[in-house]
This record gives sequence, C-alpha cells and structure tokens, in this order.
Amino acid sequence: MIVVLDYGMGNVGSIVNMLKKVGEEPTVATRGDQLGPAEKIVLPGVGLFDKAIENLTERNFIEPLNAAQASGKWILGVCLGMQLMTRKSEEGKLPGLGWVDAEAVRFQFDKLEKHLKVPHMRWNLAEPAKASPFFDFPRTREQRFYFIHSYYVRCGQAEDILTRTVHGHSFVSAFMRGNLIGVQFHPEKSHKFGIEFFKRFAELEPA
Repeated sequence: MIVVLDYGMGNVGSIVNMLKKVGEEPTVATRGDQLGPAEKIVLPGVGLFDKAIENLTERNFIEPLNAAQASGKWILGVCLGMQLMTRKSEEGKLPGLGWVDAEAVRFQFDKLEKHLKVPHMRWNLAEPAKASPFFDFPRTREQRFYFIHSYYVRCGQAEDILTRTVHGHSFVSAFMRGNLIGVQFHPEKSHKFGIEFFKRFAELEPA
C-alpha cells in the first residue's frame, strides 16, 4: 500500500491521480496514526520549510515517519518533501528530519546572470549520476521534469546523488540513500516522464 501524506502543503490530489494512472490505489493520511499500514510513503511539499515541519509536528507525523524510515520502508520526498529529509534549510530555523546528510540552500546569481530566474520554474533535464531503479544509467534518452523551486539540496555525501540538473550551475535534482528517495522536480506535473517515474516507484519491492 502506498500512502500519500496530506499535511496541508503539497499537490496531494495530483500525486494520487498519477499513482492511479499506474494502477495503484493509494490512500491519503492526514495524521500520523494512519501511516501504520503503509508499505511505501510519499511526502509531498510546496511552501515554506518551517511551516511544513510545524504542520508535520501538529499532525503527529514526525514519530511515525521516523519509525517508517528506520524500518526501511520506501519514502519518496517531492520538492519541499525532499528538502524536509535533510538536516536544515537556509529558508528556515527549524531542523529538518535529518535522514540525509544534506541541507537546502537558495539559488544565488550575480549581476552577469540576470537571465537566470529564481525560482527555477521550467522543464529541465535530470542527468543520472548513478544506477538506480528510477533512471537509466548510463543515460540512453532524455528525461525531462517540471521544476518550480528557489532552494536546492546540497548533499554532504556524493554517493547519495541520484541526478543532477543545470540552472546556472549543476545542482542535485534527486538523491537516493537506502530506502529514501528525494526529487526536487514535480513528477506529478511531468506528464509521461512523471508517469514512468511513479510506475518505477510503485514497482519497488516493499521492505
């Protein structure tokens, strides 16, 4: 069973619809005690880092999420959800979930880079950095995803980097560490590429 978290910040409906397109029947959890039956978890996120942590705390998600992570259940973080998996963000003061040795930092461009906009809001390529169940490596074809974000994740461990994308400079657009997958892009808004991504996520063997 795939459970999608609804804590008031994320494209929950779009993710549920995408999972249904690949043959899944996901459930939506609005509080922590609904995570028990989950074999896989999707942690979406749109908005402010601190507000997201506060909402997860208020809805009693933190402890069940930590338990799920420790037990090896697959957890997919999308956009802000990816950033929440890290230690911290420049955007906020509260600590993240701390599952991955990484932090979220803001895009910074100088006066010679005025053509580069923040937020990074467009379709862009995800270039695989290592083998995984999600992306062909070495790459055999282009895989484009939709991005909208002002902060990106800086990984402390190079082996965690799953894909890179270029917006002024190369940044981590996906990481994978054990049972954790974080993607900065929005697969739920990425049409055929998003459908394929969710199909591969659904096909992962439960822990």
